[in-house]
Amino acid sequence: MTVITHIEDLRVLAQKRVPRMFYDYVDSGSWTEGTYRANTADFDRIKLRQRVAVNIEQRSTRTTMVGIDVAMPVAIAPTGMTGMQRADGEILAAKAAEKFGIPFTLSTMSICSIEDIAAATRRPFWFQLYVMRDRDFMARLIDRAKAARCSALVLTLDLQIIGQRHKDLRNGLSVPPKLSLRNLADMVSKPRWCLGMLATKRRNFGNVFGHVKGIETMRSLAEWTNKQFDPRLSWADIEWIRKRWGGKLILKGIQDAEDAQLAVASGADALIVSNHGGRQLDGAPSSISALPAIAEAVGHKIELHMDGGIRSGQDVLKARALGAKGVYIGRSMLYGLGAMGEAGVTRALQIIHRELDLTMAFCGHTDVEKIDAEVVRV
Repeated sequence: MTVITHIEDLRVLAQKRVPRMFYDYVDSGSWTEGTYRANTADFDRIKLRQRVAVNIEQRSTRTTMVGIDVAMPVAIAPTGMTGMQRADGEILAAKAAEKFGIPFTLSTMSICSIEDIAAATRRPFWFQLYVMRDRDFMARLIDRAKAARCSALVLTLDLQIIGQRHKDLRNGLSVPPKLSLRNLADMVSKPRWCLGMLATKRRNFGNVFGHVKGIETMRSLAEWTNKQFDPRLSWADIEWIRKRWGGKLILKGIQDAEDAQLAVASGADALIVSNHGGRQLDGAPSSISALPAIAEAVGHKIELHMDGGIRSGQDVLKARALGAKGVYIGRSMLYGLGAMGEAGVTRALQIIHRELDLTMAFCGHTDVEKIDAEVVRV
């Protein structure tokens, strides 16, 4: 494949180059995968309003997200185990995002550590945090994010327990991975991936390994991780985190208008309308279908973001029209990373940016900040 024209091209290439257990980890949802599919399908149902004979010169996709200048209203979403799609994957994605001028968000469950990203980049990045039982570890994570110049903390609220993901169970994706003959044969058939993994020292959860007493092997890491996601999470925990962090706070995982109003009351700077990419509650509404009601409920009281199903610049424009100040891309970035490394992430960003720019033009708009509901037909 010599010509990459849209995100689907990157997905096809990633499927060929990434071992099945890690590719399926990205390209799947929970249970029947109904919500996972709806995240993209519901974007397709939204139609655009084309305008003509309008001056569309001097177009700009520049805006801000939580007060930070961005080249387009897009940030890289926090994705777990990114470094298993391509060796040092988080570093490669962070570099691509920095060069393009959009935020990169590092997951708590990343392969590369907070310190790795800080050493590889110059501009501040964002860090995503889970609420865990080990509050001392959480406090240290927050302090490490501060020391690494992170400019926003993204707190994920919808992973108190893990949704049942059938493909991961069938593939033996666990910590450590179950290396069946089928899995080993599949890895060997991906020599580029294998060579990259052999060349890097980063193969564990970099934010955890070496930072928790008693974790010395992958087995002990697995035992610790399985006990850590905290089902007792409450808004009081969010208040503690907000005070400990002291900077920009973004709440991720909001799907309900009542929860959105509680997010406003919490003092957070932004919320992300998200269903965890369809990987948690199957049967939940798509993010884009949940967005309008949440936008109506909170108005301008809090900055509104969304993720889930963004595969094109047109999707970005539709989300903006329905109330989102910015969006996050996870799978679109991961497809690019798995396909071509840093160059693939850059290509994904270029594709989305060009599609956004062209769609703005066809809809008679020159400023992404002025996109509103008049642009779409729902």
